[in-house]
Amino acid sequence: MFENTEQVIARIGETDQLYLTDNTPELALERASLRLQLVNISHSRQEQIHFLQEGIVLLEQARFEYEEMPIRLFVDLSLQLARAYMLYFKITQEQRFALITQQILKPMTVHEHGDIYLLLAYACAVRQENALTRYWLTKYSRTAEFDPVALKQHSAFDAFREDAWFVQLIQERLH
Repeated sequence: MFENTEQVIARIGETDQLYLTDNTPELALERASLRLQLVNISHSRQEQIHFLQEGIVLLEQARFEYEEMPIRLFVDLSLQLARAYMLYFKITQEQRFALITQQILKPMTVHEHGDIYLLLAYACAVRQENALTRYWLTKYSRTAEFDPVALKQHSAFDAFREDAWFVQLIQERLH
């Protein structure tokens, strides 16, 4: 095992112990994030799916288990949940995970957060909803989180690389 993997596993053990005595939405977010790190480290599809499922359960529970939490924390939990589902899509290529991502994030668009728009665009792109992809990317381009270099390198948007609107979107922020 890599030293990094060992550190992630050790922290999972620590946070799982903390869960037994003082569970909070912040702790749930950390516990889920650690599991998603293991998904990215693992080369075994079975392990990846296992850790994804654990992370998704933690995030789903945290979003609904706590009656009161700061809206920023709820947005962070929702974003991490959407990332988990898109990671699930990446591993399985099952479009239902992109649809679930859309269902999680569409109500969150009132927060005008760039990562919400980018994940919605990603989900729409893999579902071949081209007009919606363009719509969400345009909204994303107007946020502080917009990263034209990362967007240009994101493989989900390969089909749009030569489109005038996509080129213009990238060019406007690079200059």
